[in-house]
Amino acid sequence: MSSAPHPVPLIASAGTPTANLRPATSYIDLKAAFLLVVANMIGTGVFTTLGFQAAGVPNGAALLLLWALGAIVALCGALSYAELAAAMPRNGGEYHFLASIYHQALGKVAGFVSISVGFSAPVALAAVALGRYAGTALPLDPAWIALAAVLIITLLHALNRELGRKFQVGVTALKIGVILAFCVFASMQPRLPGTLSVVPDQDTLKAIFSPAFGMSLVYVFYAYAGWNATAYVVGEVKNPSRTVPLALVLGSLLVGTLYLLLNWVFLRSIPLAELIGTIEVGAVSARNLYGIAIGDLLALTMSLLLLSTVSAMILAGPRVIQRFGEDIPALSWLGARNRRGAPTHAMLFQLGLVTLFILTDSFETMLTLAGFTVTLMSWLVVAGLMVLRRRAPHLKRPFRVPWYPLPPLIFLVMSGFSMLAAALQRPILVAAVLGGLLAVGLGFYRYGEVRRGA
Repeated sequence: MSSAPHPVPLIASAGTPTANLRPATSYIDLKAAFLLVVANMIGTGVFTTLGFQAAGVPNGAALLLLWALGAIVALCGALSYAELAAAMPRNGGEYHFLASIYHQALGKVAGFVSISVGFSAPVALAAVALGRYAGTALPLDPAWIALAAVLIITLLHALNRELGRKFQVGVTALKIGVILAFCVFASMQPRLPGTLSVVPDQDTLKAIFSPAFGMSLVYVFYAYAGWNATAYVVGEVKNPSRTVPLALVLGSLLVGTLYLLLNWVFLRSIPLAELIGTIEVGAVSARNLYGIAIGDLLALTMSLLLLSTVSAMILAGPRVIQRFGEDIPALSWLGARNRRGAPTHAMLFQLGLVTLFILTDSFETMLTLAGFTVTLMSWLVVAGLMVLRRRAPHLKRPFRVPWYPLPPLIFLVMSGFSMLAAALQRPILVAAVLGGLLAVGLGFYRYGEVRRGA
């Protein structure tokens, strides 16, 4: 083992019993953990981003390849996170992993990302999409629908943790059933005129090697984000060394299959001219397939499916914020839990940020910002897996990545390519994000050093 110091004792003392690092009230079983992954993954991205991708990649085969690549990268990331989560079972996700493997300052950056963008922006995006889908069928302001959904679900998880778990399991199981039924019945309908064929043609290679294809990967990787969901709540998972790897891998496999089916349906039911720039892709597909009346009903149903996504991120996000509050004296109030074990203060803090994001209603900017930062943090964690393999070879690993080092290398190359494409397409936004993250991380770290010195 390397003699380099580590800020979290778990790595330096690999023999530390993992049970002592978990709270006694572990309440998330395999079914709940698996459905938490599925709920986090199936959300805003798959129902909203295809129109943005089609604007730059107007080729059906290339678009479907984007989603296949996303499935492979998500599975490779899930395998990598599974090894780290089983070896270091504490709440916090990237915040915990990066602080443990690299340095406290990088952990602080990840914590800030989780607080500001990592969960709050995706919750807002899912809620905004929910409001827009519901708004196509109901005479209500989409923003108010989004705000009401976030408020009600936050209160549910804050007031009764067990009821929140049951709600999460129920709405996610319903989501899987509805998506499967939609894909099966839609596949029986003929392909509509003007839609894109998913059969490769002479323009497919040109589309694949275009800069827009790389930028579209950012949207796709964001749509798959959530494959690491149980890593954020691993401290509250029963038998984490077995449950977390199974939940991450099985959830990623199921969602990859569903995403390919959904996008195949969307591509054969929405003409290209109508698809480009459209956010409510699922609603448009349903209307084209079944007419306005049934389409509106299905759009309303799809909006209800997004409740599962909102709920999953409201469950996971505050656990990271709460852990951040435990480690930062100035934010110690975020570390409080109520008598039922819910991180109430962290939930209310996240609720405030989500409300701010919803009211600004800058959907595409939020999507790009969230997609880039989430991919960057995941890239650093998966790279950290390889660092940790060399630095701490004797660390107890209840689960090890199969075919190592191939899965992490695939993840690093593909996600690195997407971030490079995003930097070339949106250089000012990416530079601002990187500069802001660096400043915040160093600021938090210096603050901690000054407090320790005092």
